[in-house]
Amino acid sequence: MRLRPPDPEYLKLLMRHSEAIQKLALSTRKVILEEAPAASEFIYEVYTIADHFTFTERPSDAFVFTTTHANWVNLGFNFGAYLPDPNGLLRGDGKLIRHVRIAQPADPETAGVRELLRAAIAQAERPEGKAGKPHVVVRTSQSPRKNSARPSRANKGIL
Repeated sequence: MRLRPPDPEYLKLLMRHSEAIQKLALSTRKVILEEAPAASEFIYEVYTIADHFTFTERPSDAFVFTTTHANWVNLGFNFGAYLPDPNGLLRGDGKLIRHVRIAQPADPETAGVRELLRAAIAQAERPEGKAGKPHVVVRTSQSPRKNSARPSRANKGIL
């Protein structure tokens, strides 16, 4: 099976990082999509580049995500606290989220990483009925924003 290529906007966002980090992000994405080819991606440019994978139309249903940092990529699990981790790969002490640090080219293929992905996929929210075609949504700091429900100060007559 041929994996879908990364979105050009995602590749553009990754360009701010070193070539080594770009490769880590893309190889981690590849492993995720090998295990979950039907997953959609929601990519956000925040303080980092976050790529969330979900089977629904809601980013909040993401079962796994990556975040790109200066010296590594985190492979995050939104409900990682509930995943079996016999290899002791998961880091973090929050109520739900755990992550695996991907810092070397071989890390995405470390024993236990695919098992964590499979366990997260098994627990993931899925739409009822027929699943739609996977898609990619990219939100950057340059993306147009929807009008806020909250009126601006200028609209209130406060300048």
